[in-house]
Amino acid sequence: MAGSGVPGGLNEGQMKLMQDLEVEVMADLFNRMTAVCHRKCVPTKYRDSELSKGESVCLDRCVAKYLDVHERIGQKLTNISQAEQEQMKSMMAAQQATP
Repeated sequence: MAGSGVPGGLNEGQMKLMQDLEVEVMADLFNRMTAVCHRKCVPTKYRDSELSKGESVCLDRCVAKYLDVHERIGQKLTNISQAEQEQMKSMMAAQQATP
């Protein structure tokens, strides 16, 4: 589908599905991160209407770590997927080369 403006040879339906999945994954990430960091950094009994400095710092660090780990895992999974694709290509090429 050259010239369609859609990368990777995907049709518009596939692109829409990928975009919807990405939104769902990011919403899940946000919800989990919010729950984990809130549970870790904010006491169950609120003393003030505003976050304390310690709570704010804890939340900043928690979010940064959560996003860093998410990025690292995503990169690792991408690398694994690419390695598997290369391995499959090599296997198929070897099969085609043998009579």
